[in-house]
Amino acid sequence: MSSRRRAYPQPQYATTPIDTGIPSPSFPNQSQQQQQPVIGLGIPPQLSLDQTTQNFRNLSIGSNPNSPYSPQVNQFSQNRPPSNASSPLVSQFSQSSLQRHPSFLDQAQAFGNPLNQLYTTDLSRELPPPISDLSLPPPPIVLPQNASLNANNEIANASPDYFRSTLNVIPNTPALWKKSKLPLALILHPYNSLTVDDEQIPVTSDTNIGRCRRCKGYINPFITVTENGRKWKCNFCDLLNDIPAGFDYDEITGQAQNKFDRVELNYSVVEFLAPKEYMVRTPPPIVYTFLIDISVNAVQSGLTGTISRTILESLDRIPNVNQTAKVAFIGVDSNLHYFRFKEGFEDVDTLIVSDIDEPFLPTPDGLLINLNENRTAIEKFLIDFPTYFEGAANQGFALGPALKSGHKLINNIGGKIICFSASLPTIGEGKLSVRDESSVAGKPKEAKILLTPADNFYKSFAIDCNSNQITIDFFLTCSSYQDVATLSELSHYTAGQTHFYPGWTGNNIEDVKKLSKEISEHLSQDFSMEAVLRVRGSKAFRMSEFYGNFFNRSSDICSFPTFSRDQSYVIEVAIDENINQPVVYFQAAILNSTSFGERRVRLLNLAIPTSSKLNDVYASADQLAITNYYAHKTVEKALTSSFSDAREYLTSKVVEILNLYRKDLVAGNVSGASPLQLSTNLRLLPLLLFSLAKNLSFRGERVPSDHRASAMNALTSLPIKQLIKYIYPTVYSLHDMPDECGLPERSVQIDEETGDELELISNEILLPEPINGSKSSWENYGLYLVDNSTELFLMVSGNVVPGLVNDLFGTDNLYAIPTGKTELPEFGFEESEFNYRVRQIIAKLRNQKDSITWKSLYVVIGGSSNEPIEISQNRDLIALRMWIFSCLVEDKTGSEPSYRDFLTSLKAKITT
Repeated sequence: MSSRRRAYPQPQYATTPIDTGIPSPSFPNQSQQQQQPVIGLGIPPQLSLDQTTQNFRNLSIGSNPNSPYSPQVNQFSQNRPPSNASSPLVSQFSQSSLQRHPSFLDQAQAFGNPLNQLYTTDLSRELPPPISDLSLPPPPIVLPQNASLNANNEIANASPDYFRSTLNVIPNTPALWKKSKLPLALILHPYNSLTVDDEQIPVTSDTNIGRCRRCKGYINPFITVTENGRKWKCNFCDLLNDIPAGFDYDEITGQAQNKFDRVELNYSVVEFLAPKEYMVRTPPPIVYTFLIDISVNAVQSGLTGTISRTILESLDRIPNVNQTAKVAFIGVDSNLHYFRFKEGFEDVDTLIVSDIDEPFLPTPDGLLINLNENRTAIEKFLIDFPTYFEGAANQGFALGPALKSGHKLINNIGGKIICFSASLPTIGEGKLSVRDESSVAGKPKEAKILLTPADNFYKSFAIDCNSNQITIDFFLTCSSYQDVATLSELSHYTAGQTHFYPGWTGNNIEDVKKLSKEISEHLSQDFSMEAVLRVRGSKAFRMSEFYGNFFNRSSDICSFPTFSRDQSYVIEVAIDENINQPVVYFQAAILNSTSFGERRVRLLNLAIPTSSKLNDVYASADQLAITNYYAHKTVEKALTSSFSDAREYLTSKVVEILNLYRKDLVAGNVSGASPLQLSTNLRLLPLLLFSLAKNLSFRGERVPSDHRASAMNALTSLPIKQLIKYIYPTVYSLHDMPDECGLPERSVQIDEETGDELELISNEILLPEPINGSKSSWENYGLYLVDNSTELFLMVSGNVVPGLVNDLFGTDNLYAIPTGKTELPEFGFEESEFNYRVRQIIAKLRNQKDSITWKSLYVVIGGSSNEPIEISQNRDLIALRMWIFSCLVEDKTGSEPSYRDFLTSLKAKITT
């Protein structure tokens, strides 16, 4: 192994863009992803307690903050944004990610037009497709200069990271909207990080809230102030309202203040401190009820020991600023095992209830306990917990009765029920059985039979939980069928999530690491409680459909017992009447109780211009947001019809858009013009919808129903950035990446006083530019990293040079390196700079402040004519190769066509 920098073989060609003869703006770069079946299902041998404990001793749940090779985990901080944090917080906020990409502003000004110009691209001449577009912000929202009170539209209008529309110019009549064939929907991602401390959202300094008397819209930067600052006109319904008297002075200092400095009149995303009339009761404490599978499946797989150790390691990360957090534990097999904690004692009583037909709480006290006051007893209990069931032989799993017991325990408070399961529920209410997948695989009724809930208990119970402010989350690790489609109903209607780990075993340290890190991140995230969401729009609009994990309590109110910070939501909008104003408005308001005991309203504001021209509408359409919308609609189509109908639905939408564009928007409607012309800002929409049709959720070949159900859960909850990766995986070429990749970004700044150049080093690791998801982009001697948002794949090509293998793995023998789910060996920077840089890139891709997902790394060796026969016949390696190649969605995979073939078929559909 050499410490010097090597030069690995480079491609013998250069790709140049095709000149279409049409001016097209150039932008930065990046790319995105999808998921495939998991390999190697099987029941692992029983783990001893010592083995499970040793696995944890080798594992750090929170990453080492001093390690240069792994991402830092944000430990829960006890420093909360103070209620009067308007001044310093606003100055920080003005520099935050809520500001729009400056290049778009320059571009809009350079055009010299009020709205974005329309550029046309011929899809058939842009192969391979320009995937750098996937990293771009949406087309800019171009507002009049005086659209907001402070004339700074960039901070007054929401960032697309929080609130975005499929159309950044709205058609001003229902007829024009329907003619456009483009959907109108809002994409809402209200929280952009797992913890409050990472967001820096401005918070009002008092409980004065300005709301319209008629439509109840909140005061915001787009109102009009009249009568010398005494009244404000609502931008939603035009009613004049009095400006609250408290806006003119600071309640804390008692001094006069300028009302126009208030954060709610300046910033797009703000939080109001809610007065008492917004509270039905005092904000409740954080509550976690843990339902832990203790059946023979869970004990033998190592799940029971893993869960108890993970919870123990995560106690300090649970949000507990006010020291009011409460916890409860219930063990579940064919009986219910309650654990009673006695004040002042470390010993815990085990109370077993075998009556699962009418489950009851065996004692009124000691089951739900204060975490802080009982910390010593809880720690001892979690250390001893696996020993209670080490010789377990009970095969039953009474999930339904356990859920009802957990509900009884906390229904007067609310909170989270978190269920850890390695078994199919087979006993008591809600028991399930294995569905016959083989008899319906590939048939039109497959989706309806396998992916709709098998028992009505789950939905009805979920709605009861929602009304009692209880969220249910699942962590499922069964090595056989678990009916994810049915169980996920509970999470769906209670605003939770179902996390699925097929083939999980405690024998594999990488499996343990992934599960433990994700549970720990889940427990540590701040979450809002007793939340309701309402989205308002200007007069012409109606919120017609709502998509995501929550319960739609009424036509316009969505209920969230707890509001997860790592999910997004889609609201379909209908235009019911003509629009007579140049700008329309949308506002999302979330009333919630914080995990640190305050009642707040998070407000997000979005202003969008209108137009009577199709050109303007198409030039400002957001291809990523449209893809997000169609992900929800396609899941809905598959569940109500079939997978083939879902795939055909996506194709038909592409055909409709291309037909409309050819008929109404191609310059002069030139006869014989290419049928595959589309506006440049939408040129990747056909690729994204094509890739969506190939997603595990809708794939034509046989796929286990649990995997499909889990994939559908991801499509309907992931925020846009992760969703696009899940649909179109990002591919990085590492063997020829620039020297600065994998190292901290550097920049030069001139000292204004001395004129000297100062080198600045950031904490951000520079990533290589992504390449197309096609094997035609690969060299047979290359090293490639694929990120599909849930896993990472490192493909070492079969003809890779020995020097690269040595620098990365410490051996010259390609076939001696470990494959499958593993980690790279750790060499110091001086020992192997290349190994260090690759590991830094992997660490950056894993470090996600807005997701609990820990991406496992799979090392795959590519095929070669010189490979040993035992390698070419290795079934696990063959499966891994198939998996990674299925991530290359531009290529033909199985019965699915390549993107080039797809465009050819589109051309035939459009010309007929």
